[in-house]
Amino acid sequence: MNKYESVIIINPNLDEEATKSVITKFSDLINTDGKVEKVEELGKKKLAYEVKKNTEGYYAVYYFEANPSLIAELERNYRITDEVIKFMTIKNEE
Repeated sequence: MNKYESVIIINPNLDEEATKSVITKFSDLINTDGKVEKVEELGKKKLAYEVKKNTEGYYAVYYFEANPSLIAELERNYRITDEVIKFMTIKNEE
């Protein structure tokens, strides 16, 4: 299992409950074939440039261990989830 860090930017127009459910959804997905060590919610931040007509976004950072095969499935789910406006996953070298 490798260590990863994944940042997602969620649509800022969602209410608090919907935002929490999106964060929980991806935590559960990671836990199916890996282990979430920490989820850091950074809150709403101004974006450097407009993304999908949004100038702000709600940031969440996942720190987790998983098999490499999970990353493709995780990013596929990010792409098909309308609430996620941007994402990035990197492998941590330690």
